[in-house]
Parts: sequence; C-alpha cells; structure tokens
Amino acid sequence: MKISVNVGRRATRRTAPRTAPCTAHRAAHYTVHRTANLLAPWSALVLLLLGVAVPVAAQKEAPPPAGPPVSFALPAKSELTLPNGMAVTLVQYGSLPKVDVALVVRAGNINESARQVSLADVMGDLMQQGTKTRSAEQLAREAASMGGSLDVSAGMDQTYIGGSVLSEFAPKMTALVADVARNPAFPDSELQRIKDNHLRQLAVTMTQPQPLALQKFRAVLYPDHPYGRVFPTAEMVKSFTIGDVRRFYEANFGAGRAHLYVVGRFDSTAVMSAIRDAFGGWERGRPAQMAAPRPRSARAVYLIDRPDAPQSTLLIGLPVAGPTSPDFVPLLVTDALLGGSFASRITSNIREQKGYTYSPYSTVSTRYHDAYWAEEADVTTKFTGPSIKEILGEVDRLRGAAPSGPELAGIQNYLAGTFVLQNSTRSGIINQLSFINLQDLPDSYLTGWVQRVRGVTPAQVQQTTKKYLDPSRMTIVVVGDEKVVGDQVKEFGKMVK
Repeated sequence: MKISVNVGRRATRRTAPRTAPCTAHRAAHYTVHRTANLLAPWSALVLLLLGVAVPVAAQKEAPPPAGPPVSFALPAKSELTLPNGMAVTLVQYGSLPKVDVALVVRAGNINESARQVSLADVMGDLMQQGTKTRSAEQLAREAASMGGSLDVSAGMDQTYIGGSVLSEFAPKMTALVADVARNPAFPDSELQRIKDNHLRQLAVTMTQPQPLALQKFRAVLYPDHPYGRVFPTAEMVKSFTIGDVRRFYEANFGAGRAHLYVVGRFDSTAVMSAIRDAFGGWERGRPAQMAAPRPRSARAVYLIDRPDAPQSTLLIGLPVAGPTSPDFVPLLVTDALLGGSFASRITSNIREQKGYTYSPYSTVSTRYHDAYWAEEADVTTKFTGPSIKEILGEVDRLRGAAPSGPELAGIQNYLAGTFVLQNSTRSGIINQLSFINLQDLPDSYLTGWVQRVRGVTPAQVQQTTKKYLDPSRMTIVVVGDEKVVGDQVKEFGKMVK
C-alpha cells in the first residue's frame, strides 16, 4: 500500500480532488441570497401593513420526510474462467462512453516476510517503470492516448493493476494491463529512486501521531502476522534488491490468483477476444497463501511519548467478527450508531457536547476473513483521560440499553443511502465485487445488504455490543505528551511503553 500521512497506512484508493464552483457561480449565488435576506423583513412588513397574517411557523418549513431506502441492484454480469485459472467478470454499466479495466491479483503485503515489509509496494512501483516491450514513458503515453491512465497499487491482501479509459479502447487497455501484469521489466536502474521515494515518505509518515498509533495498535492485535506489520524500517527499505523484487513477483503472481474486471460501456465480443489473446498464455502460478490471523487483545494502555504535543491521538479497539460472520452487518450498524457516523453517540459526546476533539470516528476495519473495531480521535491534551472515559462510557451505555427506534432508523437510512451511492460508479462496483471475491461471499451479500441493514433491531444492536465490544478487553493506544497525559491514562489499564 502507498504510504500516506493522511490515513496512517499506505493508501489503497485514490480519490478525485473536490472541485470548487466557478467564481461567477459563487458571486451569483451570494447575490441572490444576499438580496433575499435583505428583502425578507420588508416583505413581511408589507404583508402586515396589508392586514395579512404571517405565521411564524411558515417562515421555517419542515423538510419532507425521507423516502424509503433504495435497494442496491447489482448490474447483470458475465463470468467465466480461462483454462489457466484466471477469472473474468464483465459488467455493462452506465451511459458514459467509459470503461474501467482492473486486474486484481491475490497478492500483497500479506505475502511479505517480517524482513520484507513494503516489498509489495516497491514491486508495484517498479511494475509501472516498464515492461519487456514498453518503457515507462511508453506505458504512460499509451494510457493517456486512450483518455486515461494506468495505475499499480499494492494492498494488504490484493494488488490492483488497471485504469479507466474511453470505451472504444477497452480491448487495447486490456492488452496494456496484461503486459504490465505478465511482463514487468523491473529495471534495476529505477530501484534506488523508488527506494529513496519510499524512504522520504516513511520519514514524514513516522513523524505523524496517527501512523504511530496504528502501527502500535496493529502490532498488539497481530503480533505474529503480516497484518501486524504496518510500516517498514528504513533499514528494510534500503536492503531491498532487484532480486528480492523479482522473487516476490515470481512467487505471488500468476493467472490462478488473478481476477479481471471490466465495467462500463464496451464491446463484449472485442473485449473477450482481447482477454483471451492477452491473458490466455499466462501461467497459472502458485496458489494463493492467505494465512488466517489469530488476533488478540487485552485491556492495557500503550503510551507513545510525543513531547509537547498539543493533542493526543487515541486508538481504542479490539478484534471482532469478520465479513463471513452473520453478525458482520449488525456490527456495521452498531459501529455507525456508536462512532462511525457524524450522528453517532461518541461524536455527539466528545465533539458536540464537550469539545474535546474535532473529528472522532470509529470503523470496522476488514482484511481477509478478519476484522477489528476501533475508535480514533485526536483530542486536546488536557482532555486525554476524560476522552477515553467518555468513549468507553458510550460503549458501556449501549451494552446496557438498546437504542430507540428513531435513533436506529436514522442510522439505517444513512447506511443504506451511502451504500447505494458509493456503489453507483464503475470503480465502486469493482471494489464491491473484488471484496466479495476476496471474502468468499455470494452476490446476495451485496443485493441483500440494504435489507439486512434495515432488518437490524434495537435489541440486536445491544446484543452485538455486549457480544463483541467489551471494554475490559480493549487495547488503548495513546500518542501524546507523557508528562501531561501519563497520570490521566493510568487508571484505564496496565501501562505499556
């Protein structure tokens, strides 16, 4: 995964920048509303002078009630498996003349040894530096000529190779993706530059409190598993050789571990012909090695000293049921109500009511057949202890009493709506299809997701919290000024540095 100081872990997704409205639009918007605000009092006065009553309630009309949530409809797809074991999924979707071609290979950071952390990322960067027949510049130019770009991104469990192009170039993009996946040149001349880039990113990242907290948290939960190794040391990165990269590729890449997704508007016959031509001769390779983790957690406080820090970064959580469990969807609903949405209880408590923090959030973080729940918050240093107390208190409150029907309904509507919106793009569909493929889940997981969310009851939320979110087992990581926060946090468990 790409190292990112924003998320504390090497990022797996790239988001488009938010575009601001043009100056003329902003000016027009301001003028209309400014004029309306100036005229409003005079309009009311005129009506009063004319003897027309102006009810106070009419000045602020309540919004109409929300409609029923829309179910997620998985677009029709065609699936097949090539003789070499490579899976293919084709989905005709959307009206724009665009197509996403994405090869997802079951290989990534999970396949690294304890001395190879981030080797998959270095490999991914080198794969973009050319193939046996194309230079890095030729790869970039060819993708650009199709109206898009090509990206390689290594994740924890999977590596992505692909991009979005104009529909007419779907067969050509398929061939380009195949060339990068099957014939990487791994030029030794580029290795040092790429390692230097990783070292610079690593140096910046490890000055930030969020990555430090995540690294400690994951190391505690997964002490003997690749999931517990978040960042490499500088010495590791410096030690990587081109031989290491090539051996890693040869051990983990092959048709039997690959799944090609083509989503958008495209000529199916032409694309299938291109797929067979480009990927048909790829060797099956070795089977995927997906070692299941055995996460653990016990109540303790891991304090990382950050002298004179104005804030403390908190990461509090524990392992929970993974995506294959029937309790997973109730866990997602519980998380959203507890801390995973802006309307959640923890956010309301330590942000809105007490002002300890600006943007706390919780999440159910998933990997292959694995998940943990965690609350993260950057809190004002002097409120470090009180913040931990309130977070654990909200968990205890939900364990003790079920939420009201209206509170739960609001969270369910939010989850259902965002799920449908997030999956209404070509990349969103690929993300969901690759997720259920990784987790060995059926299509019904997606098509029935909204209904299952809506079916969670208040009693289930309480039961789920009691079953999985036990504060007495939660790992607590604090990155902050030890001389200020040490006495504040010692009451919450055994202190470990």
